[in-house]
Amino acid sequence: MSSRDSILKAVKNNKPELLPLPEIDLDVFNEDINLLETFIKSVELVGGRAKVLNSISDLDNEIKALYPNAKQIVSSVKESDFGTVSISKDTDPHSLETIDLAIIQGEFGVAENGAVWISENDFSIRVLPFITNDLILVISKDAICLHLHDAYKLISKRERTFGLFVAGPSKTADIEQCLVIGAHGAVSLTVMVV
Repeated sequence: MSSRDSILKAVKNNKPELLPLPEIDLDVFNEDINLLETFIKSVELVGGRAKVLNSISDLDNEIKALYPNAKQIVSSVKESDFGTVSISKDTDPHSLETIDLAIIQGEFGVAENGAVWISENDFSIRVLPFITNDLILVISKDAICLHLHDAYKLISKRERTFGLFVAGPSKTADIEQCLVIGAHGAVSLTVMVV
């Protein structure tokens, strides 16, 4: 018997008993708050920007005002005509390194932390939200849940595809407390709430 096999056998033989997950009364987390207002404050707290639009038809004008110098734009939001670069599942992800702006449909937002759930059903190249210089996520004001407990209930019913929560622009800090924005992804995040 190899060392690897003996280690795996020892681990298997000494596996602890499975414990049931704790029962959590989710009602204790419910608050009577304005979800939209709390969501906007949370987005700003994590370094993003949130804009409430009167109508989806205002989307392109708002984007043009916020990002007048963006040239290479990918949009997966069907109501936006602002995209200048077309992508598909066959697009080489390396070809996206010059993308200035990505506009992606979000499924819902979380008031608790300002996160927005996006899935590959709404953008065909997984690297898109990370490789773009600036990121815009579009959500409905009716698609904001209170906290992550509600959010996990929503995503538990989905098909098991790639998805993630995005909260604020990419940022990292080292031990010397030097904050770097855009280190691992977008330099800015704007959430358009329609």
